[in-house]
Amino acid sequence: MQLFYQPDIPEGIYFLNPEESRHCIKVLRKRPGDFIDLTDGKGSFYHARIIISDPKKCEIEIISKNNEQVSKFFIHLAVAPTKNIDRLEWLVEKCTEIGIDELSFIICKNSERTVVKLDRLIKKSVSAMKQSIKSRLPKLNEAVPYSDFVNEPFINIDKFIAHVDPTNPLSLYQAVKKERKYCILIGPEGDFTNDELTLASDKRFTKVNLGNSRLRTETAGIVACNTLNLINSK
Repeated sequence: MQLFYQPDIPEGIYFLNPEESRHCIKVLRKRPGDFIDLTDGKGSFYHARIIISDPKKCEIEIISKNNEQVSKFFIHLAVAPTKNIDRLEWLVEKCTEIGIDELSFIICKNSERTVVKLDRLIKKSVSAMKQSIKSRLPKLNEAVPYSDFVNEPFINIDKFIAHVDPTNPLSLYQAVKKERKYCILIGPEGDFTNDELTLASDKRFTKVNLGNSRLRTETAGIVACNTLNLINSK
């Protein structure tokens, strides 16, 4: 199944943007009368017919709409951005494929990167959403200081902080309950500082481990995302 992305279908925009139009018409060689499938990234799939096969503005007619069932759980991952942008892109791509609702970037004391440009990350997420046939595009947020994020008034959200601590036997798998809203903090390669851990504890973030191995930042994010999805798939 080839899936196209047009976020403005609910607002009555029935054409593809130049990038999607070019792929549809130039690469896949679609013609007027051919059928395509789309998502708005907001929970709906569409079946459509091509009306005008313009490689810069492919016009379509919506034939049918299918609303995907709303998930009973919500995953918000807050991660310290990696120095290597390729690893950060990989994290965004794989979390989108596995299933995530929101992704924030937190600047910690030991962070190696303090600036995150969202444009390319959003493109990676869109591509992963289409490839994995999902109807919802995760929300990606601008990078903010760690303390600003932790001090946010999270309401009705189960909050966790993944931390390397041999004395803490509580794993994320053991700590979470099904069908809840989750927010989990993933630190930089140098891990969270003691002050950052204290602030998280003061704000009622539960310390958890992600297993016995010491993980890279992007690997830890994937493990957390996959763990929460697995628990809610039972």
